[in-house]
Amino acid sequence: MTNSFRILFGLALILTNPWIAAASESGELKNLDVFDLEVASDPQISPDGEQIVYERRSYDIMTDRQRSNLWIISTSGTGHRPLLSGTQSYTSPRWSPSGDRIAYISSAEGRGPQLYVRWMDTGQTALLSNINESPGNISWSPDGNSLAFTAFVSSDNESLATAPAKPEGASWAPPVKVIQTLHYRADGRGYLDSGNTQVFIIPAVGGTPRQLSTGEFNHGGGLTWSIDGRSLVISSNRNPDWELKQQNSDLWQIDISSGDMTQLTFRDGPDNSPVFSPDGKRLAFLGYIDKKMGYHNRGLSVMNVADGSVSELSASLDRSIDAIAWSSSSQLIVSYDDFGKKVVATMSLEGESQILARDAGGANISRPYTSGSFSVANNGRVAYTAGTSQRPADVGYASRRGVEKLTGLNEDLLAHKELGSVEEISWRSSVGDHEIWGWVVTPPNFDPTKKYPLILEIHGGPFTAYGPHFSAEIQLYAAAGYVVLYTNPRGSTSYGNEFANEIHHAYPGQDYDDLMSGVDAVLERGYIDESQLFVTGGSGGGVLTAWIIGNTDRFAAAAVAKPVINWASMALYSDIPETVASYWFDKPPWEDYQTYWQRSPLSLVGNVVTPTLLLTGESDMRTPMPESEQYYQALQLRGIDSALVRVPESSHGIASRPSNLIAKVDNILAWFERYRSESVVD
Repeated sequence: MTNSFRILFGLALILTNPWIAAASESGELKNLDVFDLEVASDPQISPDGEQIVYERRSYDIMTDRQRSNLWIISTSGTGHRPLLSGTQSYTSPRWSPSGDRIAYISSAEGRGPQLYVRWMDTGQTALLSNINESPGNISWSPDGNSLAFTAFVSSDNESLATAPAKPEGASWAPPVKVIQTLHYRADGRGYLDSGNTQVFIIPAVGGTPRQLSTGEFNHGGGLTWSIDGRSLVISSNRNPDWELKQQNSDLWQIDISSGDMTQLTFRDGPDNSPVFSPDGKRLAFLGYIDKKMGYHNRGLSVMNVADGSVSELSASLDRSIDAIAWSSSSQLIVSYDDFGKKVVATMSLEGESQILARDAGGANISRPYTSGSFSVANNGRVAYTAGTSQRPADVGYASRRGVEKLTGLNEDLLAHKELGSVEEISWRSSVGDHEIWGWVVTPPNFDPTKKYPLILEIHGGPFTAYGPHFSAEIQLYAAAGYVVLYTNPRGSTSYGNEFANEIHHAYPGQDYDDLMSGVDAVLERGYIDESQLFVTGGSGGGVLTAWIIGNTDRFAAAAVAKPVINWASMALYSDIPETVASYWFDKPPWEDYQTYWQRSPLSLVGNVVTPTLLLTGESDMRTPMPESEQYYQALQLRGIDSALVRVPESSHGIASRPSNLIAKVDNILAWFERYRSESVVD
């Protein structure tokens, strides 16, 4: 093959792939079906447990954007109808304490996201806020008379020099921008304006927001009102070195009348997500003591309001708690990831836990990451996102009568499609004697007597987890005739603190052995053509894909998406310099460059013989484009068949726009097709 297939800019939607065409002509999933998928998100159950309002997310094929409308359904499964619907998005519904109103966020007025309230008996709505930045962290006061929220407040940029006055009518270059902070840009947001996130309070019948927090610090992390309504508890890192130690946030109490702030927690590490118990005697929150490890389990702690004493409830669970809510003054509802599945469970004040639902996921449609959310009524009933390997999230409901799925948002589309079958497997890694879990997806109309090509698809993070969740990308690979293996190698979450930290200061490392052992385990099944192995992954999965082809030539082709190629450049050029230099490595790169180089896929580029596609968003600030460009140019200099796909206007989350998800999958499949034997599947 030659190097003629070089996509240096733009999106080439490669629609000539015969496997894509075959899928289009049959009842299998095809690329444009992505626009027809729907997802239930952020289900909010009413205080009396009788109704659920949720975000119904869809994808507009004309604007290529996600749209969220608010729908409502009773917990009996009846009365499913739109509540707030239109071309504008409606998000973040929050019931008032009495259940007579819902607060939400929308850009319905055409002037950016604002805070609204809807009266449930009449359907009347009121615009409450008139602010420049989007509100967040909506929280009702206990009496329903006020709403607290957070919003960004800009400040003046400092200048180093005063520019001279330009002549009248002159056309000069734009003024310079002076940056004097460590975190001056963020993936998905670009270069940041000067300012901080502050806490506000506004009357629930409308009025002027009043700023409660002050100082050049960010405030948020969840807002909770004291039972008497006289104060708010928030999370903030108000330490002088907060930019260098961003993990070190504490809980603070703000007096509503005076704005005075009192620090409640003092440990080294992030404390956030505070929630008062219904009787006001306890304050639950999430966090951990920072030990400078690559990964920490987030623990659930409870503070006794009377004396400030704190006990950790989840110490024996060895899972990371990601959300909490009180179901009574003596019991909480929590969610956490367990073996690739998000579960919703009860937790007593003694730390005893009982699982309510194991299918709380499916809120993402691109790749099969763990995801999802829940809410709790005053009577302990729970609404949550319920997904499967064959369907994105629907509205789930858990009560004394068990677990139910109340909606079927994608039956009109997917009930008529033949999807790939998803099967969980496990194997022993060749190194370290670790049990590793993954999932094999076989194509529609799979015949185990035939031979198929295999795609190894690797998750990012690296501290995240895949699971048996719906994935448009994986299903499109299967529809194109591939068996797909996706796995949770060492470093993945949901298997405990020790398993995740197996890669601490060693990534990429023996997770490579876990992945190769998984490929061997699938080969043993007899239906894979060993000469037709392909590998791809994004972000942390891009790191491992590049690492793999630097260590073995067994793959026919590779697609490296948004990777880290050189850890030294990534540490000093990405939007997370503190995380890389302080947690993923022991020292900054100028103090230990050799370690950074030894763990960089670029150090192995001299070994690569595998035809390699690179694909990255042009606006990616997490694993910036120069990472991919370094690798691409090195491959070109070595004469390796290679291509570079640049995704315009895309940040790290390439699949956030449906057409980009399609472009990603189509270009990867087109690249693999160049090296795929025509006679693999009879």
